[in-house]
Amino acid sequence: MFSLEGRVAMVSGASSGLGERFATVLAEHGAKVVCVARRMDALLEVAGRISESGGQALAVSADVTDQEAVAMAFDKAEAEFGTVDILVNCAGIQSMASVLDMSDEQFTSVMDINVSGLWRAAKECAVRLVDAKKPGSIINIASILGLQARAESSNYCASKAAVLHMTKSLALDLMPYGIRVNAMAPGYFETKLTSWWLESEEGQLAKSRLPAGRFGNLEELDGPLLLLASDASSYMSGSVLTIDAAHSVSILQ
Repeated sequence: MFSLEGRVAMVSGASSGLGERFATVLAEHGAKVVCVARRMDALLEVAGRISESGGQALAVSADVTDQEAVAMAFDKAEAEFGTVDILVNCAGIQSMASVLDMSDEQFTSVMDINVSGLWRAAKECAVRLVDAKKPGSIINIASILGLQARAESSNYCASKAAVLHMTKSLALDLMPYGIRVNAMAPGYFETKLTSWWLESEEGQLAKSRLPAGRFGNLEELDGPLLLLASDASSYMSGSVLTIDAAHSVSILQ
């Protein structure tokens, strides 16, 4: 039920962190994986490791803020593997500052990548699936900061809240075509991109307040990812899986 044999997956933000992990896991479970991000050197390393492990992967450099680049990524995916029927929208950035100090560019850049970029990729994937008369699964990577707020993160919190609500609206648009749209909302997980904050005094204080008393390990996201990507979730659409060991339901933030 959790097999992805014969499926074609595209993962944005696949050059590092959660995206790299997701691309690797999907390939391990049988999907042909298209790794998308801006940094081609890092993408080639990720795709190379997947291939060395017996999987199939293609590296495509594309910026999700550019609609033509997004369309080009799907063109290359189709030429190499066929129609993309699993999309993991993982590309995203943070830029922390108090609203008193945050620049307009800091706000708009986060929104353009985290929200508009996700929408561009989801639309491109959906249009091609409908044209091909194929079902599919779109998985949007949100955050518990779309559910709860954190200081100095008004841009990021707004973007992830938008992702959660957009997921539900896209699910309504696309369910008649057999295209499921769901979201994952992880808590704090250790990656190269987050380690600077998690290891800081503020991050360590946050860890001490977590119900689990620790941050998440990346492999703890594998199960939720495979559930949403596979036919095991054939009756799930518009859902949000919160993976945070009860963090977001605690009053201690």
